[in-house]
Amino acid sequence: MGYIDENLLPGETVVYRAALHWVIFVWPAVVLLLFLMLGLSALTRDMPGVGVVLLLIGVLPLLSAVMTYKTSEFAVTNRRVVVKVGVFRRRSLETLLQKIEGILVDQGIFGRIFGYGTIIISGTGGSKEPFPRISAPLDFRKRVQEQIGPVT
Repeated sequence: MGYIDENLLPGETVVYRAALHWVIFVWPAVVLLLFLMLGLSALTRDMPGVGVVLLLIGVLPLLSAVMTYKTSEFAVTNRRVVVKVGVFRRRSLETLLQKIEGILVDQGIFGRIFGYGTIIISGTGGSKEPFPRISAPLDFRKRVQEQIGPVT
């Protein structure tokens, strides 16, 4: 059971869940490959200690990305938008639907091709909360708009 499920209000139900996009693993994988090559090179040159250290250093960014991916939660409920990112340094946003002025979706060309982007939730009072590399950000925005309902 995650943060969102543990913090639902009485009568509140989750209508949509989103996740981070796999693109968060691209740079850590590149770093891992680089350090893997360096580590294997050191191992073949009779420097096993240096090789093992380089391999371990290369794994760290990937472990960090996995933790970020596993601990990030994005949901639209019938009452709120709830977002939680991080373990050691938790960042959360819980905004009532009627307090949301707008949701901006920022997608570059690669984001449009691969289906990810940044959502920026604008609340009353001028607060703007960006959440980058969300999978299917247009669907997230659409689900929030569906819950808010037609503007009268």
